[in-house]
Amino acid sequence: MPIDKSIDYSAITPEIKALTKLCLADNVIEPEMYVKYAVNRGLRDLNGNGVLTGLTEISEIQSSKMVDGEKVPCEGKLFYRGVDVEQIVSGFIREKRYGFEETVYLLLFGALPDEAQLDDFKKLLAGYRSLPTNFVRDVILKAPNADMMNTLARSVLTLYSYDARATDNSTENVLRQCLQLIALFPMLSVYGYQAYSHYVLDKSLFIHNPVPELSTAENLLHILRADGKYTELEARILDLALVLHAEHGGGNNSTFTMHVVTSSGTDTYSAVAASLASLKGPKHGGANIKVVQMFEDMKQNVRDWTDEEAVEAYLRALLHREAFDRAGLIYGMGHAVYSLSDPRANVFKHFVEMLSEEKGRHEEYALYAAVARLAPKVIGEERKIYKGVSANIDFYSGFVYSMLDLPLELYTPIFAISRIAGWSAHRIEELINAGKIIRPAYKSVKPRVDYVPLHDRK
Repeated sequence: MPIDKSIDYSAITPEIKALTKLCLADNVIEPEMYVKYAVNRGLRDLNGNGVLTGLTEISEIQSSKMVDGEKVPCEGKLFYRGVDVEQIVSGFIREKRYGFEETVYLLLFGALPDEAQLDDFKKLLAGYRSLPTNFVRDVILKAPNADMMNTLARSVLTLYSYDARATDNSTENVLRQCLQLIALFPMLSVYGYQAYSHYVLDKSLFIHNPVPELSTAENLLHILRADGKYTELEARILDLALVLHAEHGGGNNSTFTMHVVTSSGTDTYSAVAASLASLKGPKHGGANIKVVQMFEDMKQNVRDWTDEEAVEAYLRALLHREAFDRAGLIYGMGHAVYSLSDPRANVFKHFVEMLSEEKGRHEEYALYAAVARLAPKVIGEERKIYKGVSANIDFYSGFVYSMLDLPLELYTPIFAISRIAGWSAHRIEELINAGKIIRPAYKSVKPRVDYVPLHDRK
């Protein structure tokens, strides 16, 4: 049925407002009901621990340890296939290599590649960095919009139509599909932004082809920038960001979405699109955008960035809902899993400082460092918290992306470019260990009522 263009489908009409009142009147569940029936909201218990819903060999998050029979918080650790991420990073940094490709290999195949395996794998990914004929013109350049995650999801779903084996869920075919998506995500994301930049922002349109010899991070910068140029430090820090965002346990929202949707038996493109929809949410993948926006507001309202009393006063205003978006949050501080520290942030912050020196933005970095130091103290004094609070990776990643001159619209897609590695590993793991469809229980708390004939209803 064609859309009637005389109707404004985005309008909130009086009829919609009236029906909304009905929704609000009969959909509120009192908080004490969750306590009464021992329902862990958000699948987290009262101590903030995740409810165990599955098993995985892909990654592990450590935020506590047993001491004298008691569980106590510890410095955060993240392991990919049992290997400490901090060791992975120190390894490729020390050898002056890019690390994302070997991280993808590790997540998918369970072990670090040797030199020959890594070289073959990089060539395989390079070979998959080719979109179907006219796909950019016919799909990406049409109907551009400001939300790159929607554009990315649309492109992924459209690729289904170009795949003769789209519904084949054999391990070999799903692996092939995942590798192609891992290779194509940078192009799908950046080209989508170029279309938006040209048709909506009225900027020049340019489409660079990826270079086979370049790493994922290098290609990202190459195809995004008009002159295709970047410094070695820029590429290495973007590569590091991709490594640190590649995977984070099976329980994060988008990865759990991957498990749930995969368990239904659906195709790879639909499962990946569902994970993209989850990651798009501001409570998940969009957090670093909020951090950047919060700091822009802070820089306008704190005249002397070195005045720690003024910075602390602004942080208290945030918590009192008197500053920025009045949500009562200091964005980038704290994490659902980590308590004492986020290991990804610990790894990242040293390189962030290096990049700030190269970009002449050390004063901004000093402000970030001050907030990272002061915010836990302020939160501890203003809020009752059950565990420690520290800066998470989102606290730094937005600042890094701004120093790399990446458009705000690409912040979350870059997260997806990285996390597609973890999603792919979890999809394959779910299919190999396929059991029942994932179907948690919900308890109805609505009283039963009798049916009333239409003419008797009031």
